[in-house]
Amino acid sequence: MHFSANDSSVKQAGCHIIPVKPDSENLLASDKKHIWHPYSAMGSDLPVFPVESAKGVRIKLADGRELVDGMSSWWCAIHGYNHPVMNAALTQQLDSMAHIMFGGLTHEPAVKLAEKLVELTPEPLQSVFFADSGSVSVEVALKMAIQYWNARKLPNKQKFLTIRYGYHGDTFGAMSVTDPVNGMHALFADTLAQQYFVDAPACHFGEACSNEDITPFQQQLEEHKGDIAAVILEPIVQGAGGMRFYSADYLRRVSELCSENDVLLILDEIATGFGRTGRLFACEHADVAPDIMCVGKSLTGGYMSLAATLATEEVSQTISNGEPGVFMHGPTFMANPLACTAANTSIKLLLESPWQQRIAAIEQGLKAGLEKCRELGNVNEVRVLGAIGVAELHQPVDMKTIQPMFVDAGVWVRPFGKLVYLMPPYIIDESDLKSLTTAVYRVLSSVSR
Repeated sequence: MHFSANDSSVKQAGCHIIPVKPDSENLLASDKKHIWHPYSAMGSDLPVFPVESAKGVRIKLADGRELVDGMSSWWCAIHGYNHPVMNAALTQQLDSMAHIMFGGLTHEPAVKLAEKLVELTPEPLQSVFFADSGSVSVEVALKMAIQYWNARKLPNKQKFLTIRYGYHGDTFGAMSVTDPVNGMHALFADTLAQQYFVDAPACHFGEACSNEDITPFQQQLEEHKGDIAAVILEPIVQGAGGMRFYSADYLRRVSELCSENDVLLILDEIATGFGRTGRLFACEHADVAPDIMCVGKSLTGGYMSLAATLATEEVSQTISNGEPGVFMHGPTFMANPLACTAANTSIKLLLESPWQQRIAAIEQGLKAGLEKCRELGNVNEVRVLGAIGVAELHQPVDMKTIQPMFVDAGVWVRPFGKLVYLMPPYIIDESDLKSLTTAVYRVLSSVSR
């Protein structure tokens, strides 16, 4: 791209190009005209706030206001923003190479990341396939399961069993195993592959799983095991489908039933992985090891888009030794060196930090700060696990009204549906966490009148 000395968007200063701050009003007008935001309509009247910068746990808007971040940018920026160690690592990697194709080539950041993921995840997981995003990693997992059974000469095993209120992504395979009612994808119902669903367990986290809780799942699995390739679940925490926390004992029983009925178990740790629930991976709460696991979101500390699908050697070797002898997937930006460097650096930062103590402190702060919300007439339930705090309302929020109220309160909180929730960066301190929970209470108090 060529910049002239008269270009309105830059100023020349020797060999340096200094960006000129865009006018917020013009920026918003252009945004509204051309940009399609997630889960929104073109030209929507829903508020959009221009961001000038972000550092630590604060987001600075173009109008100068600073917001305490309660979302970790959809749960991925666990170390906050503009982290000096992350910045330095990516700058160094940029001097070497930003990208190289992964077909027939490899590089140190990818190899180191694969080794670390194998080390950290349950021991049977030994093979790593890198993907571009969480949704793609789920697509990869589903394809692995189908291709595994095809290699085992059981080609009829092509379907999946899961529980309601789940969310696994927005691509077509991922949508097919996401809750068909609450999963935001009803429009595509006639196009999606038809999967098996059972009601989500009523047993909450910390409770035992009764026979009554597990029986519907067991019946579906035993009835359809001849055509079920795998069970897919978000372990312990169901994310965007409902922010529900269910029994670790239920997950254990599911794992046992999968083994007994010769069905693979896929665990989607995209939202829960890397400490969010108080364990490095949520499946550790139940001490289970899946056949296939998906990781993403906080994998790179929010710096780059990257995900991975891990599999046991049984899965990877069976696929590799069957027909057609290769796994049928290969993203262009697979194992991008910059993204792998971000992941390696983020994981190192996490493991060298007192992350368990930080998550425990956040959990206590969320419990104390959100407790008063139980008194509000519009709040159905308050629940907290690890660094996740949820106030579930009786009715869906009005985003046009509630989003500016949170911004005016000095926080960035992005509700959806009936859920007002907090997933702050792990580095948040007690004062900023209190600002978040206080804002949630005050805003919900205002809209309950």
